[in-house]
Amino acid sequence: MNYFKNKVIFKVFLIALLSTVLPVKAALLDLLQDGQHVLLMRHADAPGFGDPAGYTLSQCSTQRNLGADGKRQARIIGEWLDSQGIKAPKLFSSPWCRCLDTATLMNKGPLMIEPSLGSFFDEMSLEKKQTRELEIFIQNTLVKNPKTPLILVTHHVNIQAFTGKVVNVGDMVLVKVNKNGQHISHSVIKSPPY
Repeated sequence: MNYFKNKVIFKVFLIALLSTVLPVKAALLDLLQDGQHVLLMRHADAPGFGDPAGYTLSQCSTQRNLGADGKRQARIIGEWLDSQGIKAPKLFSSPWCRCLDTATLMNKGPLMIEPSLGSFFDEMSLEKKQTRELEIFIQNTLVKNPKTPLILVTHHVNIQAFTGKVVNVGDMVLVKVNKNGQHISHSVIKSPPY
């Protein structure tokens, strides 16, 4: 009797779980195809803080880079996006190697570098100018590709300047924007466990 009761409870639990997961999948993909939403993502786990003194963008060995956990995290995020139905987004990255590596390991297709996604951590005076450039980039990209999901891999300072939200490594922020590419509202999507 207990076995049968537990089996029924498990089936009810499974149906309830699926009914909460499936609408999220459809909702995320639908929102990213409505021409009003963009997915910003902080790069995966890169041990340390900031970049070493004297780093250069053209030499990954001079920068703070993804560790083994970050590489695994990036691959898992890519798999999670697949599970949400996001197969072939427009994918842009900061020119920093930890962002480029995150985007590459997500395995979501062609990757393009976008300067407005670059970190201004070392030059906070660039925050307003660069955030405005990001808004213009988002506006133009959504106008050209309103039905294609737009994923932007960047840094915590950029996400905080654009949305006001501080996020952890690998976290994503689904942002609704106005016709000028400016933030209206957002919701945080935590990185899947890695």
